[in-house]
Amino acid sequence: MANTKRERILASLKDIIETSLLTTQAGVFLLTQGGDQLISDNELNATVYRSRVEPLTRGETPAVIIEPVNDQPVDTNYYDQLDWTLRVRCTTLVRSDAPDDTSDLYTKVVHANLVSQGALSGDALDVIPDRVDFSLYEADVPLAVVSQDFLIRYRTARTSG
Repeated sequence: MANTKRERILASLKDIIETSLLTTQAGVFLLTQGGDQLISDNELNATVYRSRVEPLTRGETPAVIIEPVNDQPVDTNYYDQLDWTLRVRCTTLVRSDAPDDTSDLYTKVVHANLVSQGALSGDALDVIPDRVDFSLYEADVPLAVVSQDFLIRYRTARTSG
């Protein structure tokens, strides 16, 4: 893996989501519209992938896939620096009889932990939630695919990319 700021940011996102899903498994309360909901030990047992391109089998869900979508540079007032906006998509896949409710547990953890980690160990200036897309599929066990986009702003030297 290249040691660019972009690669460090993507690796940091994966670590944050993996850690947050593991620590949430320990039995904490998440705020829901109906009040607090206790998360039991195995409820958030998801695998986190970075840019997975092969299809997931039924046994590989729940899963969260992190992938870069695009990265746009903007000229700054400083002649030797560029400001970048990296769009990252976190896609949560769950199978359940109530897939939209089940996916909410994962997407809340992803959102809360990415937004609260704004600087990403000093590599980013900010993490901003952008959009969320929902897809529900009928099957023997219904499937929810929820894609959350985040805009990550960071700065590099003009020559480093």
